[in-house]
Amino acid sequence: MPEPSQPSNAVPSSTVAAQAAHLLLSAHCDIVWSTKTFGQFDADQPSWRAFTGQTEAELLGRGWVNALHPDDRNLPYVMPSHLTTVFEAEYRLRHVSGTYRNMLVRMLPVLAPDGSILEWLGSHCDVTQQRQTEQRLRLAMQGGRMGTWEIDLGSGSMAGSDAFKANLGLPPDSHIDYAQLTGAMLDGDLQHWQAVVHAAIASASDFEIDIRVRWPDGALHWAHMRGTCASDGAGNVIALSGISLDLTASKQNEETLRLTLAAGEVATWNWDIVADRVTADSNMARLFPINADAATAAPLARYLDLIHPDDREQVSAQIAQALQTHTQFEASYRVGAGDGQYRSVIARGRAEYAPDGTPLQLPGVLLDITRQKQVEDALRRSEERYRTLIELMDQAFCVIEMLYDEQGRPIDFRYLEGNPAFVKQSGLDDAIGKTIRSFVPDHDQHWFDLYDQVVKTGEPVRYENEAVAMERWFEVFAARLGGPDSRLLTVLFSDISERKRSEQQLRQLADNLSEMDRRKTEFLATLAHELRNPLAPIRNGLQIMRLAADKPATVARVRDVMERQVNQMVHLVNDLLDVARITRGQIELKLERADLKTIIAGAVETSMPLIEAGRHQLQVQLAEEALPLEADPTRLAQVLGNLLNNAAKYTPAGGHISLHARREGNQALIEVQDSGVGIPAESITTVFDMFTQVGQNMGRAQGGLGIGLSLVRRLAELHGGSATAASPGAGLGSTFSVRLPLLAVAPAAPTVVAVPAAPALPAGTASGPYFRVLVVDDNVDAADTLAAVLGMMGHATQVAHDGAQALAMAPQFLPDVIFLDIGLPGMNGYEVARALRQTPAGDAAVLVALTGWGAENDRSQSSAAGFDHHLTKPASLLAIGELLATLSTPKTPTDP
Repeated sequence: MPEPSQPSNAVPSSTVAAQAAHLLLSAHCDIVWSTKTFGQFDADQPSWRAFTGQTEAELLGRGWVNALHPDDRNLPYVMPSHLTTVFEAEYRLRHVSGTYRNMLVRMLPVLAPDGSILEWLGSHCDVTQQRQTEQRLRLAMQGGRMGTWEIDLGSGSMAGSDAFKANLGLPPDSHIDYAQLTGAMLDGDLQHWQAVVHAAIASASDFEIDIRVRWPDGALHWAHMRGTCASDGAGNVIALSGISLDLTASKQNEETLRLTLAAGEVATWNWDIVADRVTADSNMARLFPINADAATAAPLARYLDLIHPDDREQVSAQIAQALQTHTQFEASYRVGAGDGQYRSVIARGRAEYAPDGTPLQLPGVLLDITRQKQVEDALRRSEERYRTLIELMDQAFCVIEMLYDEQGRPIDFRYLEGNPAFVKQSGLDDAIGKTIRSFVPDHDQHWFDLYDQVVKTGEPVRYENEAVAMERWFEVFAARLGGPDSRLLTVLFSDISERKRSEQQLRQLADNLSEMDRRKTEFLATLAHELRNPLAPIRNGLQIMRLAADKPATVARVRDVMERQVNQMVHLVNDLLDVARITRGQIELKLERADLKTIIAGAVETSMPLIEAGRHQLQVQLAEEALPLEADPTRLAQVLGNLLNNAAKYTPAGGHISLHARREGNQALIEVQDSGVGIPAESITTVFDMFTQVGQNMGRAQGGLGIGLSLVRRLAELHGGSATAASPGAGLGSTFSVRLPLLAVAPAAPTVVAVPAAPALPAGTASGPYFRVLVVDDNVDAADTLAAVLGMMGHATQVAHDGAQALAMAPQFLPDVIFLDIGLPGMNGYEVARALRQTPAGDAAVLVALTGWGAENDRSQSSAAGFDHHLTKPASLLAIGELLATLSTPKTPTDP
């Protein structure tokens, strides 16, 4: 509000009075102003401008309102009806600094002798600090449960704040009087109160006292009362006023501390740093055996001298560090007792400092922890023994805490500790403090159920099961740690995954061995059957030839039958030998550039008799382009022949067989498809296994040893290719596919070489030179039949059945050619060959190895032993005849 300017029409006496009032107010107030019109300024107000920063133009009229706080601008500023009453208001005014200050506004009118208003004179006083102080006091009183009270000694009436009533256990809306206050005090405390108050009234001084009051509910509480006296003009005390504070919690804490100290476990001390004097209670004196006089005020060094020598320097350093860094002092050390023993203590304290930072005193407490230390030492030694045992175990050890959902179901557990073997056995690193589901979210529920059972029943359990999500098997021993309310478990466990895998492998191996044994039994039975089949017609043929020797046509027909059966037996034996060589990695392909279509033509030609016998229709579709390969034509023809023969055997009469060959990328794809018995889905994966026959499990077995398809796959893989089978199902036919790598450049057109027919060997006739031939074989029938055949060819023969007999016969017989079996008893064929080469007769002869072993390394061994040629059993007459035809004229003439 406005500040004064001198009115020109004022009465002199009034003007003088106004000026005097203006000067007086300026000495005590922040702003003084005057105006002729209530509520607005009609002249410049210098002190207003200085405080608010408004210009003269800004403050004139009602412009001064803009300096008020926005929330205070709408207050009702109405002219007072009683002109003799001081108008008073309070609002916030913007200071020149930009902050708002709490201002107390007062104004009065300056009246003329006739009672009219000459002008308004007013002041603004800054009461911001006073209001802030009042607010802080109010908050402190509310937070600290501090109450205020007043007693009128004349009337005896009493008034108190809500907090004061609460200190007496009374509700805020209750009435309080002095009689209630004194009636709540205990008798002894009431007398003390009366004495203290009377003394204060007599001396008109302040007082304070702690009293005990009984609340209406019977509870006993402590209250701190502090008061002051108010006097009249004559100095007589007419009233008391003060504050109250509930000390119940503080008193209880003091009592607890007193009892604790009385128990002798805690001592209190204070080091006056400036005077270097330590004062202590009786407990401190008990721990530090210093005489009674000195115990009340002894230098710090006296106490330090009683500390164990090994701890003394460290304690001194800790005291100095606490004083320097203004931090709490804490030290554990040993104190020498009067009996020569040491007691363990913990000292704690915090220094108090002067305003300049100089340490004044260090109060603190001392805890006697000797018994605790002894128990801890014994416990530590026990824990160390068990800890060492646990850490040395190969088994994992851990302590876990079970975790439950809101329904009480076990859902997780937390690892609290573990030994070094824990990580190795569990595979969980840095697991302490974490839950199992944080590592394995899908951990099996049966583990939580098991541990929950142990927690609830307290009965230990040994358990072995799989943790599927962890891909491990565990053997576990779990026991509850603690009482019935405990959720802690100790768990010993081992990872037995490797053992389980070994057990599974052993079971699988046993199953495999059983399956292999079954297949071996089936194979031997099949082999015996397949060998007996050709032996029966051979035996019968021999008897027919003996009985019908004078019937050439019959003998010729029987001979053809016997030859077919022998060829069948040779084919079976060759297949077995091929499988053995492939299995041992001894088969060697004779690779050459060849055209796949030529090989297919040969295989088709070989299989046509069997296909025609089944009245099947064969469709062959080949790519027009050349399909060049680097392959062993004989072996590939064997692969394709086996597939075609299988198709013919396992397709009902009058079926359809197709063979397709085409290029796919860098490979040739050969497919043999039939309308036969098909392959069940469960047999597709095993159809290429050794000794497996396609139709055996469907009652459609067609003979054979079950090794043809195994040879197909292995020979295809040896050529860098593959073989697969597919079938819609039983009775729906099948398709066998062979993929082989093609050459980048097509080979030259193949040259067709005519193979001469085998020479006919009618009885009693022969052509070419005749030789003296020694046949050495421990198989008497094999040796005699070969010698008989050679004799029928016109050669002179002798037979030996072991190495010693051959070495004895050679010098007398002087053979041109020696057919020598490798697998002889005693001296084997290699040894006999080396011995023969040491004799004149043997050195001059042509040595021919005759053996069932035909691999390249077998030929290399025979060559190294001195053999000139190598024939594989059973050698055909054509092969023997061609070999003899290549030899030069015999050295010794032979009569045919």
